[in-house]
Amino acid sequence: MSQFQINYLGCGSATPTLRHLPSCQVIDYRDNLFMVDCGEGAQLSMRRQRLKYSRLGHIFLSHLHGDHCLGLPGLISTLALTGKDGGEVTIHTTSEGVDIFRRIIGFFCRETPFDVRYNVFDPKARSVIFESDALTVTSFPLYHRVPCAGFIFAEKPKLRHLKGDVVRFYNIPIKDYLMIKGGADWMTAEGRVIPNSALTSPADPVMSYAYCSDTVYDERVARSIEGVHTVYHEATYTDDYRDKARQRGHSTASEAARIALAAGARQLVLGHFSKRYADEVQHLKEAQAIFPNTIIAREGLELPLL
Repeated sequence: MSQFQINYLGCGSATPTLRHLPSCQVIDYRDNLFMVDCGEGAQLSMRRQRLKYSRLGHIFLSHLHGDHCLGLPGLISTLALTGKDGGEVTIHTTSEGVDIFRRIIGFFCRETPFDVRYNVFDPKARSVIFESDALTVTSFPLYHRVPCAGFIFAEKPKLRHLKGDVVRFYNIPIKDYLMIKGGADWMTAEGRVIPNSALTSPADPVMSYAYCSDTVYDERVARSIEGVHTVYHEATYTDDYRDKARQRGHSTASEAARIALAAGARQLVLGHFSKRYADEVQHLKEAQAIFPNTIIAREGLELPLL
């Protein structure tokens, strides 16, 4: 099983027939859950996909349009009633978001068995807003009608693998393993230097995921996510509505593909489709003409990063 998996709970722009739910994704990294955007019904979608409420520790809000954040009070209420006992949930949002949700959650969720904390970031600046020993989350600007940010989830470089037979041959003490796995050479008692390349094999590749929420096509987005493994990018419209996309602060499927191509990504996931479309066949066709390795985000999709 992948240690880095994206779970699509809501793919944006809900239709009258509920073909898609409001925006919400959960990144499962080593059984720690990170939610990105929180549209209405997020807690129900988590339950349907059997994601553990107790493992959710961080919620990242790209911007303050209702289809991306109005599920937050209901989610926090559900966590308080049924899902999370102790610890904390950190909500990463703008200063305006803190003012709004501190009042709403303070009113409806006065007593929670966990701490609700806020981390303020500037959506107009690039910054690391979360860091652990293995993962970083970096915000970067997007270009919508209101201040909006994207997020990059990136693994830190991993340790190299010890060659067991070589380590045993030189009788290397356990206390030196970590240093060697980090890339250091090793010296024998006689003063002979054993190069790291003889002691280890390359580390596993690192994975990364970029979430590009509501934004017009802008080459600065591609530069911000350069080198990312998998890109999620909004694709509200097809090419025949390109002018409307720009007027409303959105992108087309082909524009999303151009961003992924310019960024050097390996995989593109399209989401946030306008309600005017009965399906996403044309979105996929237009994107794959530019970036063949494109898929459509659908509720219930589980995407391991391998």
